[in-house]
Amino acid sequence: QVQLLESGGGLVQAGGSLRLSCAASGRISSINVMGWYRQAPGKQRELVATISNTGNTNYGGNVKGRFAISRDSAKNTVYLQMNSLKREDTAVYYCNLWLPQGRDYWGQGTQVTVSS
Repeated sequence: QVQLLESGGGLVQAGGSLRLSCAASGRISSINVMGWYRQAPGKQRELVATISNTGNTNYGGNVKGRFAISRDSAKNTVYLQMNSLKREDTAVYYCNLWLPQGRDYWGQGTQVTVSS
């Protein structure tokens, strides 16, 4: 069984910063991709950022230049540094994990709320 535990969400003023963490545990020998997606009320889930096992990163157009994804491979943990937060960043942020053989997992989500 693979588990994902997200932390770091909360309430922040516009222009502020938050740092999200996602720790993966369980039967994990190697990770293909870890990343973050988000879903706001009334909207579809969208890509925030991903990072591969080789360190390649990919960002959604709405966050590029403001957010930075990083990883600690030894701890199977991915981080999302969110700067210059805007009201439209308010959403539930979900950690996503892709393992070899096409296995994917999702965290329970952590709420990020940005006030104007």
